[in-house]
Amino acid sequence: MAEGRPLGRRTFVDYLLGGGILASFASFLYPVIRFVMPPPIREAIETSVVAAKVGELLPNSGKVFKFGRRPALLVNTPGGELRAYDGICTHLNCTIQYRSDYGQIWCACHNGFYDVSGKNIAGPPPRPLERLNVQIREDEVIVSRGSTS
Repeated sequence: MAEGRPLGRRTFVDYLLGGGILASFASFLYPVIRFVMPPPIREAIETSVVAAKVGELLPNSGKVFKFGRRPALLVNTPGGELRAYDGICTHLNCTIQYRSDYGQIWCACHNGFYDVSGKNIAGPPPRPLERLNVQIREDEVIVSRGSTS
């Protein structure tokens, strides 16, 4: 294109169509890139949470509660002892629950069972559940991470 010469209609339309095609391609590609490379999400660092009120769980019952971004399970054993576990099955990351009819912790995904001490006893779970600490403060049941005493 020569200096001072006006832009022709055909060249203008070519630029317009080329720009539109590039913009369309970018608008389709951008969400794909954002999906493939999601932004880093920091793990919510919860060291302790209130899982229940004292007396809320009857003996031989359980309750699933939120511990940070993951579920956890609070169990009141048939003997009346409160125990808490990470609520994710060690097999394929399904949420576990307490089955009072068996007196055991159960994973519904592949029929895996754990006893009330968190030990894997039946089905495909390869290892025991991670145990959480349970403390009672005033009228609240507090569950925290760390080694059990």
